[in-house]
Amino acid sequence: MGLFDKKFCDFCGNKISLLGNRKLADGNMCKDCAKDISPNLTGRRQLTVSDMKDHLAWREENKAKLASFSPTRTLGLGKRVHIDDNNKLLLVTSSQRYKEENVDLIEFSQVTGCVIDIDERQEEEYQKDAEGNEVSYSPPRYTYEYDFYVVIHLNHPWFDNIRFKVNNSTIIGRNSNEYRESEAVANEIKDALQSLHQARMDSMAQAAKPKTSVNCPFCGASTIPDAFGRCEYCGGAVGG
Repeated sequence: MGLFDKKFCDFCGNKISLLGNRKLADGNMCKDCAKDISPNLTGRRQLTVSDMKDHLAWREENKAKLASFSPTRTLGLGKRVHIDDNNKLLLVTSSQRYKEENVDLIEFSQVTGCVIDIDERQEEEYQKDAEGNEVSYSPPRYTYEYDFYVVIHLNHPWFDNIRFKVNNSTIIGRNSNEYRESEAVANEIKDALQSLHQARMDSMAQAAKPKTSVNCPFCGASTIPDAFGRCEYCGGAVGG
């Protein structure tokens, strides 16, 4: 097939305009169907048509889950992490219309870590000499600019991480109030997400421990407590 042969979308069947193709490994996707792709997805060109259909099905499931998403806490400045502790879900967005926009939900169990990435840039300052030319100071002076990013590492079927900027605008100077505020917010987010991962690790470690029998104080039987610490015979609370 030639470069300019007509192409049709493998999802809606419509003819694709000259600049409207979103190429897949073994097929084509029009720009309208591509609007449903997660903005966090990478490597679209390596996905097959079958892979993309699975991805779009997941996006529909995500939309359904969002209907019952209800944050119990929100962390951040411009871009925020909304956490629903009851449903064990979270999302990252700067929008208040995240349900209409179908923002990706992350399960607590998918969080594998969280780190802070500080982007530091320096720009030399200059002074004017007697002839009006810009010359360096001696020793050279620099202006430092900063941006704080949080990177959430994930065990997710469609992307490995979510990276987002904490501060709303570029920070000038390490000793500024904006630097200290952004650093504090970034650490608050990191600590909250790492605690979710640690809680899951602790739960898995606890579940892996061998169960030992105890004597029930209510019925006297030798019993292995269930997941709720109850006697397997009479249901009395024996711990575990």
